[in-house]
Amino acid sequence: MHHPSCTQAELLRRREQERLTLDECGREESGRRSQRKPGKGEALGMGAGRFEVQVQSDSQPPWKETASMVVVPVLITKVLEVDNRTATIHFILLGFPTRPAFQMLLFFVFLAAYLLTLLENALIILAIRSDGKLHKPMYFFLSNLSFLEMWYVTVISPKMLVDFLSHDKTISFNGCMTQLYFFVTFVCTEYILLAVMAFDRHVAICNPLRYSVIMTNQLCGTLAGGCWLCGLVTAMIKMVFIARLYYCGTPHINHYFCDISPLLNVCCEDSSQAELVDFFLALMVIAIPLCVVVASYASILSTILRIPSAQGRQKAFSTCASHLTVVILFYSTTLFTYARPKLMYAYDSNKAVSVLYTVVVPLLNPIIYCLRNREVKAALKKTILCKGSGPTEDVALSN
Repeated sequence: MHHPSCTQAELLRRREQERLTLDECGREESGRRSQRKPGKGEALGMGAGRFEVQVQSDSQPPWKETASMVVVPVLITKVLEVDNRTATIHFILLGFPTRPAFQMLLFFVFLAAYLLTLLENALIILAIRSDGKLHKPMYFFLSNLSFLEMWYVTVISPKMLVDFLSHDKTISFNGCMTQLYFFVTFVCTEYILLAVMAFDRHVAICNPLRYSVIMTNQLCGTLAGGCWLCGLVTAMIKMVFIARLYYCGTPHINHYFCDISPLLNVCCEDSSQAELVDFFLALMVIAIPLCVVVASYASILSTILRIPSAQGRQKAFSTCASHLTVVILFYSTTLFTYARPKLMYAYDSNKAVSVLYTVVVPLLNPIIYCLRNREVKAALKKTILCKGSGPTEDVALSN
């Protein structure tokens, strides 16, 4: 029979030996780990995780060491999830979230507006080309405006119409960037083209005797080509800064097409540089043409007021009334949108304003020019009723 005190002393010695054995194994494992080269996973900025494992392995039992090693794969997973923001391959356009029945109604309304816009502008181009009386600088620029707006609505409307009928409202990253590039190109080109048309009206009314000398074929072609070139270059510069931003996961764009401000809202990094470039270019593309328009019409108004007869004043004003109406419609709607901060795109009311300059204004522009211009109306009647003798030979641009 064993004495109780001896049994207790033997148990204490065994526990001490086990503790020493475990401490020795822990130190050996720690030494091997410190000599091992860091693995590929540890090179991803997991210093904090490695430190936590090593400290715990020296001072805690093996089962706690094993639990702490779980930190490393968890942190690696988080890093990979953050890095996946560069792999965004598509966006989701929220569009107009309404009931299916109302979606169908919107589809037919916007489809009719799109087809009418194409038809109206195509008829204006055909009428100007087929009628020799309209081979003048004013109508040359008007045909450029009609051609621009046909492509302007085509960049946006087809995708919007498809989204009305589909539950899948995604757009690829490349598709979104392409749509944005051409949209910005056409908007910037229209800003400058409207300013050029205002300058043309200024020369026609304020310097009528020198009009044909100033507005030559060469100058008209140079001005029109410069409008398109400025639009293309401006859009390219903006795209360089927008396309290289990081977008995490599958961003949801609160709009019905890819525009700059909605994209800035969903990017996952500091976009202050892109915003600054966009603001500076927008200031130049909007403010400078707007100053040209205001200065031109101020001079036109001053000249008209000096005309002695009321009939003469009315005739002079009628030549620029349609253009002035188009300028007011386009500038007022776009200025309201692009003068707002990017947080404005968090509200659905901004979509309604965007519809004005992407759908309504292009639809109304040909109607405004036809209603206010007798020459265009006469040419359209000849074109529609097929009373013309076919396209005439190109003649020199003259007043």
